[in-house]
Amino acid sequence: MMSAAKGMLGKLPVLSPWKWALLLGAVLAAYQMKAMHLDDRLYFWITTSWHQDDWAKRSLWLPEYRVEVDAKPVVGVSDNFSGLSYDDDRHQIWAVLNNPEQLLRLSVDGEVLGRYPLHGFQDVEGVTYLGDDLLLLAEERKHALVAVSVPHREGTLQRADYRALTLGIDLSGNQGFEGLGYDRAGDRLFVVKEHSPRKLYEIRGLKRSLQGEFGLEVIDRQDWIDHRIFASDLSSVHFDERTGHLVLLSDESRLLIELGKDGQLISFRSLLRGFAGLRGSVPQAEGVTFDAQGNLYLASEPNLFYRLQRQ
Repeated sequence: MMSAAKGMLGKLPVLSPWKWALLLGAVLAAYQMKAMHLDDRLYFWITTSWHQDDWAKRSLWLPEYRVEVDAKPVVGVSDNFSGLSYDDDRHQIWAVLNNPEQLLRLSVDGEVLGRYPLHGFQDVEGVTYLGDDLLLLAEERKHALVAVSVPHREGTLQRADYRALTLGIDLSGNQGFEGLGYDRAGDRLFVVKEHSPRKLYEIRGLKRSLQGEFGLEVIDRQDWIDHRIFASDLSSVHFDERTGHLVLLSDESRLLIELGKDGQLISFRSLLRGFAGLRGSVPQAEGVTFDAQGNLYLASEPNLFYRLQRQ
């Protein structure tokens, strides 16, 4: 048997160094294509391009967004810059920091207007504005959603002063609730879990329940992401009031994805260097929001602020 094996090895072709290099390059390219879902991106780029004329005027149409404010460091923030939510009542943006936990009030140019330490909060990753002077904060590890009144003067916010809803679903350490998006007209909250596994939940009746008319319905939208989301993680979500569409953000895949009202894929935008006019790839995108005019805002760790506008 040993002689037979040696005979087979002797028949194998001897590759020259440049052929080995070519083979290694092909293997690395295949791995990169799979890891970055480049094959899926090409497929969905082709399919979304087919219906561009149909959707471009009645969707966000992410391919037309280009950067206006590119990787602006947020003054006084060194790390852990996370979720974002636009407040149309004040024409400003709410953001959160994780470790130490803090709520920030920002201008649409990324300037800090107010700081609010969060005492007793743990691992705050997401924020969304509910309207009526209410914010909702997401604590990742606890899978907790904390309703906080909009602060009107600077000072510490105490966790014990506010009501919270905890959903112990797929508890897995530091891989819990990452982002929040709220539909005010429909009283629907969308929550994303980053990975292991990726999840998208729709919670109906949250604000009505906070006001005393208890009636929550939690819907698992796994079918929306299993077949339509070609991203390895989900770091944030935004509900767009004007179109009724969802925008999902992926940090690892450096990608924004727009879904229609029934979860169908509408458009996407790469956040890699060179796309959307970006001078460099967005390093670790953690938060996304849009204002009433359709301008797009991104938060990236460690402390970077972006604004994009549809051209």
